Amino acid sequence: MKKLVPDPPRPLRDPELDRANANLLAALKPTQARPFGLRDAQGNALFSVQAGVNAEEALLHVALLLKCAEEVSDEITERASGIERGLIWSMVHSVEMARAVVEALLDRPRPAG
Repeated sequence: MKKLVPDPPRPLRDPELDRANANLLAALKPTQARPFGLRDAQGNALFSVQAGVNAEEALLHVALLLKCAEEVSDEITERASGIERGLIWSMVHSVEMARAVVEALLDRPRPAG
């Protein structure tokens, strides 16, 4: 016999994990201004992390930057040989692990590929 009303879908996310993540992100303070990179003759940095960016948005950006670094490293590894290849692979794995930690904090599924 076929059911007329299907069972409701099971939640894909763990509510307890969502609460823990919300508490973690709420506990983190927004970013502080932080200049970085090369400086001009007067000591002014060209780039700066802006103050007031909430922690979740900052972590999302970090995850994106790590994904980009991972993809660039993968491309470089294909062209390298010898000791360089091993060093680059080590960097690739470090970047992958760092991104996995950030995505786990954000409870974001890791994209395929």
